[in-house]
Amino acid sequence: MTLATIADTGAAPLAAGFSDPVHDAQGCFRAVMNAMARPGTRQVIPTGGLTPPAPLTPVAAALALTLIDYDTPVWLDKPLMSCEAVKQFLRFHTGAPIVSEPVEASFALVSAPVSMIPLASFNQGSLEYPDRSTTAILTGQTFSAGPAVMLEGPGIRETELFRTGPVPPVFWDQVIANNRQFPRGIDLVFAGAAEAAALPRSTRITLQEA
Repeated sequence: MTLATIADTGAAPLAAGFSDPVHDAQGCFRAVMNAMARPGTRQVIPTGGLTPPAPLTPVAAALALTLIDYDTPVWLDKPLMSCEAVKQFLRFHTGAPIVSEPVEASFALVSAPVSMIPLASFNQGSLEYPDRSTTAILTGQTFSAGPAVMLEGPGIRETELFRTGPVPPVFWDQVIANNRQFPRGIDLVFAGAAEAAALPRSTRITLQEA
């Protein structure tokens, strides 16, 4: 799809991508790789002046423009899938095919985490190809909310206390079950207002008592 095609349809103007695509994407990629390498730590995500159509947030848009391309199918939750401007934005700036089945997705964008589908609905990868699993990006996260969990495993010196929200009531039980499948299972990225944190499937998680 070209800008001219969008203009001919009478659609709303397409939101711009990164102001400096190469450097902005490089900075975002370093930040998200640091988040994956150090589970539970918060990393500032450079958004490069992005103002994506709602409900896609600037941090989630930056992650999408950095990680997603024509070879990585993306699944959108209902609020994002219902917004034509979001789909146009992602198709134009990433070239990624948007799929209707979560199991087909390399990446999933979740704008309403409280009502998100079960983690088991996404591609879990296989023992032969664990890297084919889905990476789910949850938006609108506040890292001072939600129940606390203790993290252990690769990239964590001893333990790391982590909390984020909003998430579904059964979310952490699902994450624990997901990570017990390692090397299978999905990876999670939590996108806040200016930062992101990540939980790879290699992380061991223990719920803390309230």
